[in-house]
Amino acid sequence: MAERRRGGELLGELAAEFAGTLVLILFGVGVVAQVAAGGIGDHDSIAWAWGLGVVLGVYTAARISGAHLNPAVTVALAAFKGFSWRKVVPYALAQTAGAFVAALLVRWNYSEVLAKVDPGHTIKTQGVFSTLPGNGTLPVTQWGALRDQVIGTAILLFLILAISDERNSAPLANLAPFIVGLLVVAIGMAWGTDAGYAINPARDFGPRLASFLTGYGTAFRDQYGDLYFWVPIIGPLIGGLAGAGLYQVLVARFLPREDAPEPGRTPEPAGRAG
Repeated sequence: MAERRRGGELLGELAAEFAGTLVLILFGVGVVAQVAAGGIGDHDSIAWAWGLGVVLGVYTAARISGAHLNPAVTVALAAFKGFSWRKVVPYALAQTAGAFVAALLVRWNYSEVLAKVDPGHTIKTQGVFSTLPGNGTLPVTQWGALRDQVIGTAILLFLILAISDERNSAPLANLAPFIVGLLVVAIGMAWGTDAGYAINPARDFGPRLASFLTGYGTAFRDQYGDLYFWVPIIGPLIGGLAGAGLYQVLVARFLPREDAPEPGRTPEPAGRAG
């Protein structure tokens, strides 16, 4: 009975990760399609829609699964926060599946305008679904993009842990998704040039696979013709571990225990307590 209950709980968590990531990608990939194919909006609208997609995706899944929505987050939480390693691969698969299905919906909905702007479904609009070095136009190499993904995801995980750490000055639980969304907006506005700020293997690979299966024959390659799909997978996984590790070293180990008084505050004498 207990085993069946645990299996049901995991199924619910995976369903929540699927749904939350699907919501994230519907807004994120959708806004890029609107800007690139419809000519409506600009980089700022992309950054804001991705951030709002994070907010809404986290609100969707947080109560059930913790709303990781990102394999880099899942791996970092397993390495540093006690998340079960046996759930890492199932979570990552659910997240990638949610991103894949959402990208198929965007691809279907924007099929006419994508065909009008880019009849051959080439590198010109490939960036709607997946990232490229220098966003497909700037002189950034694969190694430059890998560096960017490591740094960007390290920032993401460092600050997610800072925001969510109850021993720190964490926001109220119902505001945390909004703050994390603002974090993604900020990363998009400051770290979007070199590699399109994927900072999430599921966000990149799921839509990349969807685009490949629906006519984008070069989806796994960059504008130089080199295999590129591995960069936004490996970079975020390394960066997530680095960022979470730095948070533990620089901040977490200096925070007071949950039952300790705040720094600089004199404990109330025992006789007057209560």
